[in-house]
Amino acid sequence: MQRDSTLEYAKKLDEQDALKIYRDEFYLQPNVIYMDGNSLGLLSKRAEQSLLSLLDSWKKYGIDGWTQGEHPWFYFSETLSEMCAPLVGASKEEVIITGSTTSNLHQLIASFYLPRGTRTKILADELNFPSDLYAINSQLSLHGFNPTEHMKLVKSRDGDTLNEEDIVEAMTEDVALIVLPSVLYRSGQILQMKELTKEAHKRNILIGFDLCHSVGSIPHQLDDWDVDFAFWCNYKHLNGGPGAVGGLYVNRKHFGQKPGLAGWFGSDKEKQFDLSIQMTPATDASAYQIGTPNILSAAPLYGSLEMFTEAGIDAIRDKSLKLTDYMTLLIEEELSAYQFKIASPKEHSRRGGHNYLVHEEAARICKALKEYQVIPDFRSPNGIRLAPVALYNSFEDVWRTVQILKKIMKEESYKKFENKREVIA
Repeated sequence: MQRDSTLEYAKKLDEQDALKIYRDEFYLQPNVIYMDGNSLGLLSKRAEQSLLSLLDSWKKYGIDGWTQGEHPWFYFSETLSEMCAPLVGASKEEVIITGSTTSNLHQLIASFYLPRGTRTKILADELNFPSDLYAINSQLSLHGFNPTEHMKLVKSRDGDTLNEEDIVEAMTEDVALIVLPSVLYRSGQILQMKELTKEAHKRNILIGFDLCHSVGSIPHQLDDWDVDFAFWCNYKHLNGGPGAVGGLYVNRKHFGQKPGLAGWFGSDKEKQFDLSIQMTPATDASAYQIGTPNILSAAPLYGSLEMFTEAGIDAIRDKSLKLTDYMTLLIEEELSAYQFKIASPKEHSRRGGHNYLVHEEAARICKALKEYQVIPDFRSPNGIRLAPVALYNSFEDVWRTVQILKKIMKEESYKKFENKREVIA
């Protein structure tokens, strides 16, 4: 990218942006620059409309909404799954929109963690989001294993990233299952999922990935990579709303295996209302559902996924890289005097959809940014995540964010705040 740090250049990039038409689809607040889309994506007009449409079907049909209306609720999870499947590189039968990130991980571990003999450990990493580690810990305890001994954590060499060689080295004969993030939530590093899956399978180990920070931001090819399972949330880059229903993927080679945690919505739909004492599971990823779909929490996702279908994940990824490249360039040009460390990988193949800055005053800098109506994301102990999202952020947003950050540092206005996170960081 051209090393031009002028506002005019940012505006020129915006004029050339093929995705700029989607910016008006979102509810952007006046004079606010939203850089936290990797934590909670913004509401779009289409997501609002799809929520209102599903709400209206409840008003109009009552219980008959399960089988009537534009989007019958009984099949709504499968409708969303078909829309989402291309984003993860899977067939519609391998994806189901259901549950939450952690409940889906519990389901998948319960299904695929089958300790035998000396193969009893679950391999994870110390940089993963803690919720995943809590679930692994819990599942090990339920199997009667000491989590301290049986959860094997790959260490980071620098505190920000993971080395794939270290992960492969940890794939020893005592490992029964591997659970890793696709993109590290702090630094934004992309793990090489294809290569890690290949190495795991060489050793007869099943492997799954947490896609929370990659789905809707980078392309995936889970089928081609032969990944065993994956799970994700839909409220970050996919803009499904706070607490949006999550998603999971199960490779079709595992179809027919009974889910670890059974629930009646995992039934074959033709037999579900037979209400038999003996469950007949669905023959695809739908079998991994447990409870009744949360229709109103899934509804906004329909409108959001319409835009992803139109724009295409490749075009979204292309703009995302240009935005984060541009932000990196400006940080290097404008903030070199202020002790920021860019901890995100620079290589496109290793960087997800956000930039990660490390600074000892990170918590109070984030508070100062909010005072200037720039919405960042603080990550303990000293990280600032800035996520320029392809569908609604502009290059001018990036330019103004860095200029405001420079002003805060130059004037030391951050010093009036306590260098301590809020209750929700």
